[in-house]
Amino acid sequence: MTLRILVVGAGIAGLAAARGLRVAGFRPDVVEALPASMSPGAGIYLPGNASRALRLLGLDVPLRPLGDLIFRQVFLDSRGRELFEMDVAGLWAGVGESRALSRADLQQVLLTGVGGEVRYETEVRDVQIIEGAAKVEFSTGAIAEYDLVVGADGRKSTIRDKIGLGGPATPTGQIVYRAVVSGGPPLTDWTAVLGRRAQFVAMPMGGRKIYCYADETAPETPAPADPSERMQEVFGEFGGPIPAILERIEKVSVARTDEVVLPAWSRGPVVLVGDAAHATAPTLAQGAAMSFEDGWVLGQELRRAEPDIPAALRAYEERRRPRCSEVRDRTRERDRTRDVPPTLRDPMLRRRGLRIFTDHYKGLVTPV
Repeated sequence: MTLRILVVGAGIAGLAAARGLRVAGFRPDVVEALPASMSPGAGIYLPGNASRALRLLGLDVPLRPLGDLIFRQVFLDSRGRELFEMDVAGLWAGVGESRALSRADLQQVLLTGVGGEVRYETEVRDVQIIEGAAKVEFSTGAIAEYDLVVGADGRKSTIRDKIGLGGPATPTGQIVYRAVVSGGPPLTDWTAVLGRRAQFVAMPMGGRKIYCYADETAPETPAPADPSERMQEVFGEFGGPIPAILERIEKVSVARTDEVVLPAWSRGPVVLVGDAAHATAPTLAQGAAMSFEDGWVLGQELRRAEPDIPAALRAYEERRRPRCSEVRDRTRERDRTRDVPPTLRDPMLRRRGLRIFTDHYKGLVTPV
């Protein structure tokens, strides 16, 4: 039996799902609402478990020349004095390398793994479950029937809404800023500077470029109209490498972050993966890793249970939910720690930061 499968979304989660299905022997269709010319900006940090999942998907080799390997994470107080450091290479030893790279480069690697054409500028207008199959109506006017629809369309998932699997994402109260800087200060480590309810993270991403990720906790504040100016306001007094980086920042993307927590990830022949199912704040840099793991596990469970799709989707969720819940819990814990007033937090992190922050990743060292 050849299953007719549709993957909705050609971002990280959608391309990972398409690859995972392909590795398992299926040939999914992939559609994306945005045009092909929309290239993702900024950078991305992939911890060791993300590299392991890419290896399972057979995409680790094309990634090797890209970006910069990260061996240490260094945590500084707002004046640039060291709080503690983590041996990242040691933490993920035997699992995978940690790497910072361009999101556009990662997208290209994932696209090479799809094995078929992505239909861009193609939205899903409606999904109806009829006699165990999914009838899908597209913005092009076409209508098609599928044995399985994979919703990989992000935090604001249309598929989640159409199929009634949960409401909108819940705001976390964080505003996130992302930028790539050329010609900034020399930087060899992933470096975080922690302020009052705000942090600025910078890391080398290859090509003498620095990827910057910064956030502030501001539950009642809308995303700023001028994010560059706001970054100067919030982070202008920070020490360490931050002043030299801020001088070089030109283009900043800004977003409010949110969470997705659902009672179930599938209904009939429709399943959610990635941020559509279990988005968290990006504090632990686990969004891509969880999407890669989702894609691999979905493909394996579908192959094992074929043609019993409901059984495959139950098995997929049973394997993935505990791990994704663990990431959400540890993310919230990290954010709570960060938001403790610095007069209390900084002495605590100097004493126990290494153990606390290493523990956040312990559960992810175990196999997928």
